[in-house]
Order: sequence, then C-alpha cells, then structure tokens
Amino acid sequence: MRIALVGATGLVGSVMLKVLEERGFQDCELIPAASVRSVGKEITFAGRQVKVVSVEDAIAAKPQFAIFSAGSSASLTYAPQFAAVGTTVIDNSSAWRSYEHIPLVVPEINIDAVKADDRIIANPNCSTIQMVLALAPLHWKYTIHRLVIATYQSVTGTGVKAVTQLNSERAGEPCEKAYPYEIDLNVLPHGGTFEPSGYTTEEMKLVNETRKILSDNKIKITATVARVPVFGGHSEAVNVEFENEFDMADIRRLLSEMPGVVVMDNPDQNEYPMPRFAKDKDEVFVGRIRRDESQPKSLNLWIVADNLRKGAATNAIQIMQKLIEKRGEKN
Repeated sequence: MRIALVGATGLVGSVMLKVLEERGFQDCELIPAASVRSVGKEITFAGRQVKVVSVEDAIAAKPQFAIFSAGSSASLTYAPQFAAVGTTVIDNSSAWRSYEHIPLVVPEINIDAVKADDRIIANPNCSTIQMVLALAPLHWKYTIHRLVIATYQSVTGTGVKAVTQLNSERAGEPCEKAYPYEIDLNVLPHGGTFEPSGYTTEEMKLVNETRKILSDNKIKITATVARVPVFGGHSEAVNVEFENEFDMADIRRLLSEMPGVVVMDNPDQNEYPMPRFAKDKDEVFVGRIRRDESQPKSLNLWIVADNLRKGAATNAIQIMQKLIEKRGEKN
C-alpha cells in the first residue's frame, strides 16, 4: 500500500509517522511530501530513511491514501488533484470541514458517513474530536439541547512556532512570537482569529463541527477558547443540558462503554483527567462528572485528550484503517 503524507516534516506530521508505525503500517510504501524548501530532506520511518518529495511527485505516484497536515491552502489546492487520480484524501486542516458534501468523521461515531465514492474526507478540529467522542453516546440516549464549552488548549495546537515561544520564554531567550502576548505564566482567551460577532474561528469550529458530526443542527452551542502554557493536550469544561432527564449511573455507564473513552473520575483520591496524564495517549479521558444543580437535566464534564494524537494524527489514521476494512484492502 502506498500512503502519501503531505506535511510530513511538521509537528502533526511527525506524530502521524509515529502513529502509522504503531498501527501496523511499517511496511507500507510511504511517500512523505512537503513544501519546496523541504524536498530532498530525509525523514526516519520504521527504521529506514525516506526522502521527502514534492506534492506533485506524490500525486504522480497515485497512492491509495493521502493524509494531509499542511494547512488549508495546500489542502484546497492539492486534495482535488489527489482525488482526481483515485486517491482517498484524509485532510487534517479546516479547508473542507464545512462543505456539506464532504464527510467530517470521528470513526467511532460516524464512519458510515463516508460513501464508496468519497475521495476527500475531513478530520475535525482537535477540540471537537475529543468532545464529541464523549458526548455522542449521551446525545444518542438523552438528546443534547445546549452546550456551554470552555477550552484550555495546549500550545502544541498552534504548532512548532508556539512551542518554541513557550520554551524560549521559560529559558529567558528571545524568539519570534506565535502569539500577540507572552504565553508562559499566562492564559490567552484567544484561539484562531476574531470574527465580527466577537467569537473566534476556533470557537465557531466547536459549534459547527459538533452539529455536523452529531447530525443535529438544533443543538444550541456557545464556546470560549483559551490558550494555556502546557504541552500535553487540550482540556475542556463542558456543561450539557439535555432534552430528557438522565440517570447519573447510566451516564457513567454510557461513557465507560464508549470506544476510545476512559472515565477517570475518583475525586476522593484526587483522580481526574489532566494534560500531563493524557500526553502521548490515544484515549479521551472524562472526569469531574457531576449533575449541574443550578438547572434541570444538566451535567458537567471535564474532557482531556492529547490534541496531536486523537485530536489529529490518530483520528486520521483510524479513519484510514476503517476504510481499509470496509474496502477489503490490505496494509
């Protein structure tokens, strides 16, 4: 099997290489592609050196799959070109998520949204993935009426430049800034770019992508995104109001039985999800599960996951694995 990885030299690309190895794709014909300045460099994959090629050369190789982690403009330009030669594209950028005809997929929830002739599939935003994975079984049983979300997002979600900024600030060294202010010992209520409404693009992704993945445009959603000086992953405080009354024991059962979700909720022992614990893991961790006593039919959850893994690389590769199973192809 030939698999192209577009954006192979980036932060998420490096994690995708690791996840491909972990999930049994060591023997695939990997085609790492990147921008012109990276062509000719070598990356290490499954113990061997593989040369980075141009995106045009990767298209000419006609791989079965192309996984994108190269930004929206590259995806808009090149994903249709891959699709035209029969390649299935799984795109990690925001480029295709809002298109009605493009499936937006978390495989544990809606892999059946991908039809046989779909050649471009969108990977959701990292914050959306971890949240909907926890919320889906609750929505299926009790029907979500409204969500109030606050996220605490790792600098890794912004990329290498942001990681460098945080490390440099902690070391007292000058650097080029990814953020308009210092991030070390600080919290920025700012993710993405501001829209005329006052909300940011990161906040609106949570609104629009959640509705699309759960196939319910009636869910009322409001969100506030904050960037915090941590490396391990994204955290979310989510208040859920349901249409129907719920049972707390059943809530815990539904979460525990959802594939990919781990309930970590033992306050007597100070056990709850944290980015430090979630780092380098594929699961979504849910804790601080408690009824909202201020209004009926409402619940509070604390949801944490490694945004580079389940929030990006792992989810994309899981989509590919599921499609391989459905199509009867081999690794």
